[in-house]
Parts: sequence; C-alpha cells; structure tokens
Amino acid sequence: MMRQRTIRSLVRTTGVGLHSGERVELVLRPAAADTGIVFRRVDLDPPVEIRSEASRVTDTRMASTLTAGDSGEAAQVRVATVEHLMSALAGLGIDNLYVDVTAAEIPILDGSAGSFVFLIQSAGIVEQAAAKKFIRVLESVEIRDGDKWVRLDPHFGFRLKFSIEFGHPAIDATIQEVEVDFAETSYVRDVARARTFGFMQDVEYLRAHGLAKGGSFGNAIVMDEYRVLNADGLRFGDEFVKHKILDAIGDLYLVGHPLLAAYSAHKSGHALNNQLLRALLERREAWEIVTFSERREAPKFFALDWAHA
Repeated sequence: MMRQRTIRSLVRTTGVGLHSGERVELVLRPAAADTGIVFRRVDLDPPVEIRSEASRVTDTRMASTLTAGDSGEAAQVRVATVEHLMSALAGLGIDNLYVDVTAAEIPILDGSAGSFVFLIQSAGIVEQAAAKKFIRVLESVEIRDGDKWVRLDPHFGFRLKFSIEFGHPAIDATIQEVEVDFAETSYVRDVARARTFGFMQDVEYLRAHGLAKGGSFGNAIVMDEYRVLNADGLRFGDEFVKHKILDAIGDLYLVGHPLLAAYSAHKSGHALNNQLLRALLERREAWEIVTFSERREAPKFFALDWAHA
C-alpha cells in the first residue's frame, strides 16, 4: 500500500526569520503515524503546539502564518513563513513531523525550499505502518478577487499551473506561465530551488510594517526598478513563477494531506490559496479521503521524488 512517511532521525539548523530578522533555531523530529505536521514553539514555557491546518492560518501578509488558537493566550502564539518548509515536506511526501522552533517564524535560509529538502534528505525518510491519506477533489472550487483567481479541479494526480503579471522589466523578460505535473516532473530538481523575490523600493515600507527585516541578497532575489541586483542573477529562466508554484504547494499542504487535484491560478498568493482550501473543506461533497491498498492503484504521483523511502 501507499504508506505514510516521516524522517529517520532528528536534524537541526539555524537561520534568521525573513520578516522578523530574529535568529531562529529549527529542529525537525520524527513523528508517529497520523500525527500530521505539528509546529512547536519551544521558546515558550511550556512549549505550545500549532497544527498545520488551513483553519489555523490567521495572517497571509507576505507569508502564511499559523496561530495556536482563536482566543485567549493561544491566539497570541504564532509561527510565520511556514510555506517553504511545508512545500519541501509536500514535495518529499512527508506526512508526520514535529517542527521545533525558538521564535515566531521559520528561518528563511536561502529563500527557497532547497535547504529544507537537504535537511530532510540528510535525516533520511522512512515509511510507516499506516496508509497514506489523500484528499481527492471531486468538484471544482474557485476563488476570485478582481483579476486574481485560483481554482482546484478534479484530477487523478497533482498538477499546478500558474501565471504572473508584475509589469517589471526583469520579470517580463522571463517565463511568466508554468505548468508542472508531478507525474513527470521532479520537485527537487525543478521546483525546490526557486527563491522568493522582492523590490528595493518596497523595503522601507515593508520594514515600517514589521516585515522583511531579515531579507538580504543571500535569501531573496532583489530588484530595483529595472533589473535583478543579485550578483549571480537567476537560477533559471522561470524562477519567479516557479517560486509562486513552490509557495502554492506549501500553502495547499496546509489542508492536512496531499491533494489529488489540478490547481490553476493567476496572480494568486497566500490569501487566495487559503481561501481556496477553506472553500473546499466547507463543501463536504467536493472532496473525499482516499487511500491506496496497492501502489499500482495510485496515480503516478510525485514519482520522481517519492521513488525511494
């Protein structure tokens, strides 16, 4: 059968929060079957757990932020910028994991999911004695906001299509629409290394609002009004739109299980992605939980990166 997965051993790293600028220690620990992805604020006494669920997303300004509860002290306990780590976990098929952090934000590392992929692969991946659960989309769900939109359609696999419009010379010179089908595309090779990006003219505004305090050329693609300022340029010609795909994979994994669906979006972001998940979950007839007793019954799903336990 298709089995759940966790990591083989504990692994740790240290970095800074992209928005807070604070030093953060991150520890990934194995978790039992059916645990899910659980964040733990170990800097608090006692530590506070925050489950990775769509309903726990409370802030989507420039990142996806989870909150421990809806009221009282729990409503003040957060962990921000979870999407890159969640994307790596989705890309490597990790179902169960404890994520210990010493601050209110996941470290940004190099601005992509590549560093998290390396951490997970360094820890090793093991299959568990429980069936992997998928959410299969049965009916189309769509969210629109002006000219921005996002949509899930039934599909026996996992496919994403994204298009962007920024009206910026450096971005306009690159590929702005990408479709990725994980039956034939490697997450690790083709998506994970795409970095987040931002504009120099926005930095002062963002920092005045408590954002981007930890941003640098080492963890983001930075542009002025005309060009990319990073000395090494882009990693590949579709890096901007590929990062939007990377973000979407992480945001969608907050639904709690891998999706069997086709995702498509134009100018979407964290807010619309979360609204899409909430709309899907509210329509109970639009989805179902499925497992596969034999691997041959399952879709050719993340085949290039899920090939080995």
